[in-house]
Order: sequence, then structure tokens, then C-alpha cells
Amino acid sequence: MWGFRSLLFMFALIWISLPSLAATALPPPPPPADSLAEYVILIDAKTGQTLYEKNADTPFPPASMSKLMTMLMVFEALKSGQLTLDEPITISVDAWKRGGASSGGSTMYADVNSKVRLVDLMHGVMIQSANDGAIAIAEHLGGSESAFSEMMTRRARELGLKTATFRNATGLPEPDHKMTARELVLLSEYIIRAFPQYYKFYSEPAFTWNNITQPNRNPLLQDYAGADGVKTGYIQEAGYGLVGSAMREGRRLILVVGGLETIADRKAEARKLLDWGFQQFQRVEAFKSGEKVGQARVWGGKASYVNLVTQSGMQLMLSPDEQKAASAELVYKGPLYAPVAAGTEVGEVRVRVRGAVIAQSPVFAAEAVDEAPEMWRKALDRLLIFSFGS
Repeated sequence: MWGFRSLLFMFALIWISLPSLAATALPPPPPPADSLAEYVILIDAKTGQTLYEKNADTPFPPASMSKLMTMLMVFEALKSGQLTLDEPITISVDAWKRGGASSGGSTMYADVNSKVRLVDLMHGVMIQSANDGAIAIAEHLGGSESAFSEMMTRRARELGLKTATFRNATGLPEPDHKMTARELVLLSEYIIRAFPQYYKFYSEPAFTWNNITQPNRNPLLQDYAGADGVKTGYIQEAGYGLVGSAMREGRRLILVVGGLETIADRKAEARKLLDWGFQQFQRVEAFKSGEKVGQARVWGGKASYVNLVTQSGMQLMLSPDEQKAASAELVYKGPLYAPVAAGTEVGEVRVRVRGAVIAQSPVFAAEAVDEAPEMWRKALDRLLIFSFGS
């Protein structure tokens, strides 16, 4: 019975007050003028908040941006053990013809009937947008590219992408091969969050295969501060598109633009929208270094409570709206028994915005609490714990 009750108060949660963050909030910058892109969405990955959108739920041909789904299938197969990074994959005649140098499209120049390690194909697809690599992966994992495409569509539905439909692994033009900008941004956020060990491939500046070095096609990686992914796309039917992501001071923005007329427009629109997005956030101080954030109950001690403080303070990047909506909670492990040494890490303070935890920082005992010398007091505290919890 005692063990069961201990589980009931293993964690104590206390709502605490934040300093008046809203008082420091400046007005947000005005939204950008109507984007040249036909399809746009910009989100803050930390909270999922949409900062800007235009035709975000209208399906359009995603071109090579649909290779994000191709690679997600690979990442999940690696996680399940169905594939290994060193697994040799054959470049079939079809993959070589439709995706190789003679096709005129994006390629990693893999030789026909050669065997290429999966990790090298991943680099080719993620950095060079290699169609030969994508087709070879699809044939290996699905038995055929068409079967693999059906697998992609089914998995998209499981992820909540209600309209995304795939007819191939490359994004080359085919009827009904479509996604929305919102689906692309949600898919990207999932990859970034669930598979950071593979997402980092998207930030590599170049890849060499068959003695041919090709640069990463993502224009943001060239000179946009914080950019680390993710995928470009172009077919005549859809124009130029980009899924881009950048991280600054703890905030990640993910962007999709599609339907642009030129490569220059694609880069300029992406930069403009990301710049505007990052301007939404201001540095605010939630707690100063050494500031008391709350108290924790101490059982069997000379004092019944111990003050909890942060050691390095807590600074956040918040938008004006977030500053108004921010709340804090103190979470600590309990019951906390004396003696407690000063500087003991006790729990953490979490800042939430509309239910989502956007930051957390450890909290520590500000002072020592010695064990109470009286046996009756320790016995009384244990009785109180048993009766009421921490």
C-alpha cells in the first residue's frame, strides 16, 4: 500500500507566476506583402503555430519535395531493422534509364547494375535529389516503384496527411501525384523531430559519387544564418518550390513555398518569409540567475519547505502573443526527504504557451535543510505523506 501511494506523488506540479512578460512585448512586425509564391506556409516548429499561409491546403504537384516521404519510409525501415545503412542496393536498368544521366533530371550518376550502399543512396537523394537513387530504393523496399508508392500513400494517411497521394518515388510528373503545402511542412517537422540522426544529412553542402561532386540544391544553405535543410523541387507543371528550415536562438521555423517562376524568386521569397518569421520573436527574461521560482515541501526536516532557484537564469525567444499567453509550472520529484543539500537539483521549471512546453530549465535547492532531530516530527511527516501525499 505504501509503495502504491508513493507512486501517486512521485511528481509534484505547482503552477507559478512568470514575471510580467507581456509588459515587455513589442508589436509584431506587419505581415509581408502577398508572396509571389502560389502556395505558402510558415510555421514555428516549437509550438506548431502557423505564422503565415497562402493556399496552404490546395493540393499541387510537389516535384522532388515529395522525396521527403520517400526518405521517411527509409528512416522508418532503418528504425525497425528492415534496412541497414550498409545494405547493398542494386541500380536497376529502369532506375538507371529513368533516373540516370541520360534522363536529363537530377541524378547521382550511379552505374547500371552496380550495388550501392543504402547510406550513399540516402546522401544522393537528400543532397542531390537523385532520381536514380530514389527509384532504386523504392524497388528494393517495395518490390516495385508502384508498390512503394502505394506504401507511401498509406503511411501518409496514418500520419494524418489526408490528401497526399504518391504515384512514384521521385516526384516526376504523373497525374494525381500531389500534396499540400501544409502536408509538406507537417511531414518535415515530423522528420526533424523523429529522425535527427538522418535529418542532418540535408545540411551537408555537397556529395561526391562516381568522382562527380554536386552541391546541395538548397539555396538557403549557402548564406542564410541558421538554415539546415530541407528540400527543393521543380517540374514545369508546378514551378519552383522549396521546403526550408532554419534554427535561431532555440526557435525553428519551417517554410514551404511552391509555384514560383524562377530559381531566384524561390530563394528571395524563402528568405523574406523566414526573416519576417524570426522578427516575430523577442528575447525576454523569464527568470534571473539565482531567482527564486517556488518552493518544494521537505519531509522530516528542520524546515518544512526549501526555496528553489535557477542557476543560470532562463531567457526565451517569444512572440508578443506568446508573451501574453505564457504560463509556468514547477515540477519536482517527491516526496523530498531531509537532509537536502544546497545546490541539489530537485526538478525543473517549464514554460508553456497554449499547452505546449516551449522551454524548461532545472531548479535547485537554494539552501540546505537538515534532518529534524525529533523522532516524532519525522514520524508525523511520514504519516502525513501516507495520508495526503506530497
